[in-house]
Amino acid sequence: MENKVAIAIGAHPDDIEFRMAGTLLLLARHGWEIHYLNLSQGNCGSVRMGSTETARRRRIEAKQAAAILGAHWHPPFCRDLEIFYELKTIRRVAAIIRDVKPSVVLTHPPVDYMEDHTNTCRLVVSAAFAHGMPNFKTAPSRPPSSVDITIYHSTPHGLQGSLREPIHPELYVNTAAEQARKLEALAAHESQQDWLDASQGMNSYLRAMEEMSLQVGTLSRRFKQAEGWTRHLHLGFSSIQRNPILDTLGRNLCHAPRTKIKVR
Repeated sequence: MENKVAIAIGAHPDDIEFRMAGTLLLLARHGWEIHYLNLSQGNCGSVRMGSTETARRRRIEAKQAAAILGAHWHPPFCRDLEIFYELKTIRRVAAIIRDVKPSVVLTHPPVDYMEDHTNTCRLVVSAAFAHGMPNFKTAPSRPPSSVDITIYHSTPHGLQGSLREPIHPELYVNTAAEQARKLEALAAHESQQDWLDASQGMNSYLRAMEEMSLQVGTLSRRFKQAEGWTRHLHLGFSSIQRNPILDTLGRNLCHAPRTKIKVR
């Protein structure tokens, strides 16, 4: 029987709202328990506040956003630009995964525009891979879990890799019905308005998220607003080729449109 628990693991406060929250909300509507973890405190995300105050403010905002989504919030334990692929962090992420026992893990793609995102992806994959290994020690210590896990990677920012190569997801989830709540959760991260304006020229970060959702929806050729996902290979994570999001969401999910190849 499916263990109806999902966790979204992002690098920074607000990453989940930009790329993953709509799918989390849809799973919750189908009776799933949902969890929310950003690895970093977000301490560098301000042009006005110091590091300590920024981290304190962003922690409060992330907890509010998780509450709006109806998700269980887990506290961060890294700092911006200090999310490294190292054993001590794998052990901490693995402890959370063993505690939560998710059958669905949502996280960043292996290729993205910044190292915090790609390192979070690598950490999550390794931690999830070790979830059933009795000889892998977590911090704090947690017993291994026998739950089958399916990892889904979100679309990268700008739908392209760090070398500007286009990246298209395998699956599209229709998030139009959850868009208002996604925006409400993202709006809880109000300290990000100045930072994203200054660092990335995103103007209104709320409008930027809306445009991203519309762009992915257009790529789906079916939905107005969507989130895109690509499954990690099942080997080492589950006993069979599982796709629990497809099984759960049904008509709110479609596969990537087939591209017609012209034969000369």
